[in-house]
Amino acid sequence: MTTSALLRLDQVRVSFPGKGWRARPTEVLRGIDLAVDAGQTHGLVGESGSGKTTIGRAVLGLVPVAAGAIHLDGAPIHGLTPRRRRALSRDIQVIFQDPYTSLNPARPVGDTLAEPLYGQGQRPREARGRVAGLLERVGLPADAMHRLPREFSGGQRQRIAIARALAIAPRLIVCDEPVSALDLTTQRTVLDLLQEIQRDTGVAYLFISHDLAVVRHVSHVVSVIRHGEIVETGPAERVTAEPRHPYTRRLLLSAPVADPERQRLRREAYEREFAGERG
Repeated sequence: MTTSALLRLDQVRVSFPGKGWRARPTEVLRGIDLAVDAGQTHGLVGESGSGKTTIGRAVLGLVPVAAGAIHLDGAPIHGLTPRRRRALSRDIQVIFQDPYTSLNPARPVGDTLAEPLYGQGQRPREARGRVAGLLERVGLPADAMHRLPREFSGGQRQRIAIARALAIAPRLIVCDEPVSALDLTTQRTVLDLLQEIQRDTGVAYLFISHDLAVVRHVSHVVSVIRHGEIVETGPAERVTAEPRHPYTRRLLLSAPVADPERQRLRREAYEREFAGERG
């Protein structure tokens, strides 16, 4: 575990209440160790129900941690009072999966982007200038601030969500499936934008996705999660090219490719992987 990491999770456990008065709690995360270095992207990949989004929610303080510790720059960030959690929001922001529901449909996007700036004490004129700069930074015209979310495409809405996350210059952004609702061309554009912003600002990303190809494109380090446990962690190139855990190999082999022949070979390799484990 990197001791100098910007974000560090040490043996983090999260449990959800069971259903019914006799039901036992369900352990969703089982001793998670994970580190995100400053200015780097740590990709977290796994199938639905693996616990990857719960990790992001624990970092954001949206679910309680039953055991273990979460630190930002060496300071504990779980179990904080609401007031201290709001203060921490300057350092940690989030980009959600769905660009169609993550923006208030009744408010011009400029008002949405300005809200966190007002919370930091900026005056309206100063905030408007900052909003214009944010929109231009993500490739949208400054006058877009006067329009409603419904007037933008999905890719444009996600750009606005990125601008909102950047508004108060956080040190870490939790990206929770930020491109899964977009078409492939728009995905690439948004991923390139995130990487460009990282190069320019030094912001770190905890990038959560079910898609190993997407994670490989943006990450420096990749962790693979299954059933609430990290089964493999390493440099992105190594994990995605030479996976060591059978589950990581399954994810890689099951990822679709455009070439039918390569897809057939992958399918055969996938079936051999299963047969080997069953035997």
